[in-house]
Amino acid sequence: MSQPEIASPITFEPIFMERIWGSRRLESQCGKKLPAGLDIGESWEIVDREEAQSVVRNGLLRDRTLHELWTCDREAIFGKTTDSPRFPLLIKLLDAHEKLSLQVHPPKKVAEKLGGEPKTEFWYVAAAEPGARLFVGLRKAVARAEFEKAVRSGTVAELVHAVLVKPGDAMFLPAGRFHAIGDGNLLVEIQQNSDTTYRVFDWNRLGDSRKPRKLHVEQALDSIDFDDVAPKLLEPDGETLVRHELFEIQKWDLNEPREIVPAGQFAIVCCLNGKLRGVDVDLLPGEFFLVPASLKDRALHPRADGTSLLRITIPV
Repeated sequence: MSQPEIASPITFEPIFMERIWGSRRLESQCGKKLPAGLDIGESWEIVDREEAQSVVRNGLLRDRTLHELWTCDREAIFGKTTDSPRFPLLIKLLDAHEKLSLQVHPPKKVAEKLGGEPKTEFWYVAAAEPGARLFVGLRKAVARAEFEKAVRSGTVAELVHAVLVKPGDAMFLPAGRFHAIGDGNLLVEIQQNSDTTYRVFDWNRLGDSRKPRKLHVEQALDSIDFDDVAPKLLEPDGETLVRHELFEIQKWDLNEPREIVPAGQFAIVCCLNGKLRGVDVDLLPGEFFLVPASLKDRALHPRADGTSLLRITIPV
């Protein structure tokens, strides 16, 4: 499909997901216009899935889906990038008012065997209440049989490794890592385009039906890396927080105008603090835009003191 010249970064309508562990902080802290009366745990900011589609909300591409852009205008918008049926990343904001379940996402080989999707992900702590924690990996290496025994006896939470976090911390989660988000966290999540989760323990809470939510213990046992002991928060390498075959994520302090990526490449920008502008599109904390590969004006401009951002790209 021929397309007029793209003159601005692309913004998308967020998709809000009600969750048992959510609240209203995406509205009070990020300015999202949440549906009334619902506890929202997730805002899907960039997504290309059969069951959920980001829709452009600005400019000449308004009302087009991300999947349409990926399939019909890939070179103009995404440049020379990975070849996959759908846009390969899913980007969310997560508001954990309560703890999420202890869970795991399967590695590729296990996902293929179980009929799921592999999922590697990254968390950036945008806000955290005092004492907030992430649950990641195991306190010590355990055998599968020992882990299963703890699941059956209701003591598996004693095996998970907990890390205290503060705003600005980041964690990488390879597929197979046992994990949960602790209460009091507001996170940016950048992940492989997948929605396969195997729940192990849900803190004995009841779902909307006043019954425990479904667990997936056997699938989880096949997926968990039982040698994944006491993982640490990421230590930045300059501006780079993580570089993986799926994504590269940098954190910038934007003190002066700066080109986001060279021409021919795309990037996704998340404003963390302050305010920034790309061409005629402003971003506030918790907002995102996509800078197309063919956009001529590629400079980001700070519009407030203390402006910072995440730059998300796909290595080629």
